[in-house]
Amino acid sequence: MPPARRPFGRNYAFVAAAVVFLALLAAAGLRAAPGVLILPLEKAFGWDRGTISLAAAIGIFLYGLTGPFAAALMQSFGVRRTVTLALVLMAVSTGLSTLMSASWQFVATWGVLAGVGSGSVAMVMGATVVNRWFVERRGLMMGLLSAATATGTLIFLPGFAWLADSFGWQAVAITVALVTGLLAPLVWFLLPERPADIGHVPYGAGDDYVPPKGVSGANALAGAFGALGRAAKTRTFWLLFGGFFICGLTTNGLVGTHMIAFCGDMGMPIVQAAGLLALMGVFDLVGTTGSGWLTDRYDPRKLLFIYYAVRGISLMLLPWTQFDIVSLSIFAVFYGLDWIATVPPTVKLSVEAFGENDGPIVFGWIAAGHQLGAASAALGAGVWRASQGRYLEAFVLAGATALIAAVGSLAIRRVVRPAAAIV
Repeated sequence: MPPARRPFGRNYAFVAAAVVFLALLAAAGLRAAPGVLILPLEKAFGWDRGTISLAAAIGIFLYGLTGPFAAALMQSFGVRRTVTLALVLMAVSTGLSTLMSASWQFVATWGVLAGVGSGSVAMVMGATVVNRWFVERRGLMMGLLSAATATGTLIFLPGFAWLADSFGWQAVAITVALVTGLLAPLVWFLLPERPADIGHVPYGAGDDYVPPKGVSGANALAGAFGALGRAAKTRTFWLLFGGFFICGLTTNGLVGTHMIAFCGDMGMPIVQAAGLLALMGVFDLVGTTGSGWLTDRYDPRKLLFIYYAVRGISLMLLPWTQFDIVSLSIFAVFYGLDWIATVPPTVKLSVEAFGENDGPIVFGWIAAGHQLGAASAALGAGVWRASQGRYLEAFVLAGATALIAAVGSLAIRRVVRPAAAIV
């Protein structure tokens, strides 16, 4: 019996992408919440900033470390099952945090459990779905889905800040738990495993398209480490990994986790500071989607050079600006455009270098480097602020590392392969 067709024909690929966009948005919003919770938790429990930053750092690290295993699991166990279970785990862990009374419980819920759950709903999922559902417009769609991760990290912050300021930190946890819990059935019913399951082919593919074979469930773990072993022998992998380490360090690790607290140190109210990060999120949606469009047309190495260079200069100049709404708004616009514009070119270089089957898994390991860098900055900047009472050196050092990533991007060798979809 032929598979049941769904509405929209081949355009159902855009419905699948929209569902994934919402899931990525929610997972990224969860990862952003600890940045808003730093000051309220300090006030409620008396925990120091280093302790709270530890939970944020563990969550960010596991968010990245889960990626390559999630990518392999999606190819064997299935995207729909993996993402649905991950959303349930996020809802349960953040809901349980409302009962916590000790710092280790914050680490366990927002750090460990939420880190693993959100790591299964991250950029590697976007790469898997885009390569499975699209043959044409891959760069554009990868840019749009990548934007969801950064936009979700930033755009919800004013609302979270208002909830925490008005009703306490528990209101933030309850909101995240409800949103992720409600998304789980939406993913289950609206995200088919692959186009063939509903009688379609990927967007832009011909009627004679035949998808390649996938991997078995028993090979998921071996597939993750096997892809890493093959990639780790190449210079391209380490240049991409190092660049993405610095990308994470300079975005959600430093700015995403500590920018609100930094502004608070400079006398800016928490809700106003969160609004600046939300402004970054709005412009990130434009910048990262535009980066996907550019990636389809221009050398991704040169794009990475520009993105990292602009980011480094911006960070190095930030501590020397006046912390007023005008100067910070200008920073938010430029930094937002560049926030995670690095993802589409990095995905393209990964798939070019390592192939359609290994590429998304290898990108998962590269994304783990992103979160390792983010975790380092989240913890390091928090410890520095706790010991020295300032953030100045953390921001200047981060800017310098971005300039190093810019130069390293030009040293990547390209291996151009014909496009094909993965399963």
